[in-house]
Amino acid sequence: MNVNQEQLIIFKTVIECGSFSAAARQLGKVPSAVSMSIANLEIDLNLNLFQRIGREPVPTAQALTLYEKTEQLLVEMNQWKQHAAALSEGLESELNIVVVSELIHSDWTQYIALLQQEFPTLQINIFSAPQEDAMHMLVEQSAQLAVMFEREQLDSGEQFVELKREALVPVAARDFALAQQAPVSFEAILHSRQIVVASRDRRIQPELLFSKQYWRTDNHHTACSLILQGLGWGVLPLQMLNENPNLKQQLQVLDFLDFSPKFEYFVDLVWSRESKLGLAARFLINHLRNQRKSTN
Repeated sequence: MNVNQEQLIIFKTVIECGSFSAAARQLGKVPSAVSMSIANLEIDLNLNLFQRIGREPVPTAQALTLYEKTEQLLVEMNQWKQHAAALSEGLESELNIVVVSELIHSDWTQYIALLQQEFPTLQINIFSAPQEDAMHMLVEQSAQLAVMFEREQLDSGEQFVELKREALVPVAARDFALAQQAPVSFEAILHSRQIVVASRDRRIQPELLFSKQYWRTDNHHTACSLILQGLGWGVLPLQMLNENPNLKQQLQVLDFLDFSPKFEYFVDLVWSRESKLGLAARFLINHLRNQRKSTN
């Protein structure tokens, strides 16, 4: 069976126009070419698609059944061609983006929507991981882009563009011992269990670690659940609390005695200089750079 796109277009047009001659006029072809194409399609399919009785061809039941599938098939064939053309221009076969766990609540999906609009056939995979693991994914090139907090020390192999600021706040359940103190001394923090969002690799020291005793998890949702149970205090995204009024009522933002209880960071889109970025990744980076130029 050797059915091509042009045959399907002619078949669809004949059914919709009701005759070979009307279909030929719409397609800019001579009637004999349309009739020949339908005849060849019938041979390829081993089916009678039209009854040639009277002045106009009448589609058979089999033809009407196939017609229902034809439009979707043509759409898929066009998408396949567009995807092949994009791949030939340097589009990635897939784009892997890792978002640091604490930033899941931030407004990053707008950039994914932009990519989908610009590259509708692109396979996009989104992962969530602690900051250290997200950086490791970039280094080993299992992710091409990462949405992460600013780093104290920049690796020579990384490159980035700033997105925005994001805040983290120390919290505890309202009946937790630290929540009863105002302000909270550093000594009290030091000797109270902390729930830390940290790398799965236990050899890596967690960031924003203050307490001598701590439990670690790889995502802030688990951390939040443990904190709500009164099992420790921890640092959570401020936006997470702002989006959930019930959570805001259950948790107390801790007032530290010796330093500000609000940790503000720049959020960056980061990539590795060693990674060969495709069309979509480069498009997003350039979009963000142009966006920054227009706002500065």
